[in-house]
Amino acid sequence: MEQGLWQQGVDLMLYGMGTVFVFLLLLVFVTTFMSRIITGFFPEAEPAPAASAKAPASKGQLPSEKTLAIIKDAIAQHRKRKDRD
Repeated sequence: MEQGLWQQGVDLMLYGMGTVFVFLLLLVFVTTFMSRIITGFFPEAEPAPAASAKAPASKGQLPSEKTLAIIKDAIAQHRKRKDRD
């Protein structure tokens, strides 16, 4: 009787683990298949080439002197507040 109970327990364990393994394997295949289908309809765009860091910025791209002064003042205020805390 004891051997039969152990055998049933092992059989149930193997059946359960086998079921989970088969389900996960099926999930991997279905997910891979769906990914390939979606990639076929919506291919990834090629990344744009990075702008060269050596290229100087034109005068039109730089913020005005007033804006730079405001930014510097805001940073100074933030640092003062941070030092007090």
